[in-house]
Amino acid sequence: MVAGLLSLLFILIQKSQSYAQEHQVNFYNAPFFFSLDSTFLVDFPSEVDEHHVFDFYKKIEQSKDSSIINSLLAYKKKYNLNDWIYYQLIRQTAQEISPKQDNYSRYTLYKWYLMCKSGYDARLAVGNNQIIFYIKNNEDIADIPFFSIDGNQYTCLNYHDYGKLFQRNGVYKPVDLKINEAVNDFSYKVTQMPDFNPHNYVDKKINFQYNERLYHFKVRINKDVNKIFANYPGVNFETYFNIPLSRETYQTLIPVLKENIKKMDTIKGVDYLMRFTRYAFLYENDDANFGKEKRLSPEETLNNSYSDCDDRAALFFYLVKEIYNLPMITLLFPTHITMAVQFDKPIGDAILYNGKYYSLCEPTPQSQNLEIGQMSDKLKNESYQVVYHYEPK
Repeated sequence: MVAGLLSLLFILIQKSQSYAQEHQVNFYNAPFFFSLDSTFLVDFPSEVDEHHVFDFYKKIEQSKDSSIINSLLAYKKKYNLNDWIYYQLIRQTAQEISPKQDNYSRYTLYKWYLMCKSGYDARLAVGNNQIIFYIKNNEDIADIPFFSIDGNQYTCLNYHDYGKLFQRNGVYKPVDLKINEAVNDFSYKVTQMPDFNPHNYVDKKINFQYNERLYHFKVRINKDVNKIFANYPGVNFETYFNIPLSRETYQTLIPVLKENIKKMDTIKGVDYLMRFTRYAFLYENDDANFGKEKRLSPEETLNNSYSDCDDRAALFFYLVKEIYNLPMITLLFPTHITMAVQFDKPIGDAILYNGKYYSLCEPTPQSQNLEIGQMSDKLKNESYQVVYHYEPK
């Protein structure tokens, strides 16, 4: 009898020490609200080792269900978030729970735990007093660290946070900790942008001259796009070229372009888009612009003051696909990338690929004023490879 009363008293004390708190993350589509029980807040020491990671996991698994995972997944489903966009929500949620600047390792553990409980196969590694966060992904990703388990590739999601402190010589030991729900691959493909708050857009004026006529554009841009792709890796060209514009930016650019070329035939219209992409934006290489290689999505190219050949190729591809939906190939040279489009009849020195001819369309400024079907003199003796072939469905 006494033992039973003591047990009941202990439970009541535990309940009295637990409380739920409401949180809000101002995400891109709409605010994300979630409730968090105090028992979900788990300490983590400044020293990083495998034992501390296991201790964190044990404690958080014993915490009271705050419904945070259900809230996250419901938001993901409601707004149809791609994995990369969903990860941005996870990052902001982890920041709300445990600010990065207060305890980076703890912040990383919350990201890992929330991704795992959302169904993604995420893993951890420790070493050099650092905690490294990987996720299962079998796509072709060029420029980020990864490791393999049973033939599966796990790419690193947080190496950039350590900068030059990140070690690439195998000092990190994977933590042997697998969560049952964590089974799904993660994809870097972005096929839908968030519906940003219209109030967060600003007008950008773009001027462009074609056939001695000056065209004026007032495109709505949103700097949040740059934040989304700040740490986006070097994905393959198919994934990269097919990142769409956000709705507001699309509605202020594509209909205007269509109106400007509606009386032109297809070749003339593609020429207009080629020269728009070539001359409406200032050129600068990535080393000078960002201090490193960085590919801009079409919307980032519209947002930024400068862009290079990768960025122009992606924007040109998007515009031609959206307006004409023509077959295209992407030609990668040792120091340049350019596009070729399939027309009813080839133009100039066309490229033969898979039994069909594609006419060169140079979207980046060159020393020569290149027409459709013309290649820059400096590239004529260079070898190239076709890195992407687009065929309309």
